[in-house]
Amino acid sequence: MIQKSKQKVLGVVGLGSMGFGAALTAMRKGVNTLGLDLRLEARQRFEAEGGATVDSLAELGARCDAVVVLVVTAEQTETVLFGPGGLASTLKLGSVLITSATVDPTLPPVWQQRLEPLGLWLIDAPVSGGAGKAAAGQMTVMASGAPEAFAAAGDLLDAIAGKVYRLGDRPGIGSIVKMVNQHLAGVHIAAACEGMALGMRAGADPAALYEVICNSAGMSWMFQNRVPHILAGDYRPLSTVNIFVKDLGIVLDTARKLSFPLPLAAAAHQLYLATAAAGHGAEDDAAVIKFYAALAGLTLPEAPESK
Repeated sequence: MIQKSKQKVLGVVGLGSMGFGAALTAMRKGVNTLGLDLRLEARQRFEAEGGATVDSLAELGARCDAVVVLVVTAEQTETVLFGPGGLASTLKLGSVLITSATVDPTLPPVWQQRLEPLGLWLIDAPVSGGAGKAAAGQMTVMASGAPEAFAAAGDLLDAIAGKVYRLGDRPGIGSIVKMVNQHLAGVHIAAACEGMALGMRAGADPAALYEVICNSAGMSWMFQNRVPHILAGDYRPLSTVNIFVKDLGIVLDTARKLSFPLPLAAAAHQLYLATAAAGHGAEDDAAVIKFYAALAGLTLPEAPESK
């Protein structure tokens, strides 16, 4: 009698805006998927969609063949990997860790060096696309790692996204590409907020301004995606101001080590810092327009419930 091969199990640590979408996408593709998040409401949200969750890294590591770590910072990633009861001590031999936070590109190679003696693989795999694309299965993954790591992960990495780019045979390259993406995304959001504030100060109707720019050469994906938050007066965070304080900080730190000038990124970073200092760091990154509104005395659109 021919035995069927056991289906591989994918774990997702971090069921936030991107992790929830990744886990949901994999589950909808028929992958045996387990989710883990410290927040009960995040686990319950995934369970409400038919997903399965666990309560600890130890249980996740014992049951999974590959784990996507979709937390926010490098420090959180290192805790998940190497902290007490972390995945490095609980995953079985030959398992794959897929790290997806935006981090300093020098870190994934260090993590790989720590995991290799344990018989574990690392794929450096930052993601992009926002919560909407993640939930729709259209997220982009910028991946790099040893061919053996991709072979061990099988189809599990492909299951979380619409497009997986294999960018090189060593961890770190994926994070370099993501760093460039964050440079551009951060500058584009800041420029969108600045342009909208300028138009409003000059007397343009913000809704009309948005529609025209979306059908003109000045449009960017970030303009099209973030300005509706401003028009709705809705700054509930999908991606926060503080995230770009962190991410553009990574961009500038890397550029400084390379003696490479980044005047646009530096100016945008100061705008995010100023917005955070004004008390808006935990709000949606479109809240950068609040910095301009405070300077220019602009009245921004309000959410209907706040009127």
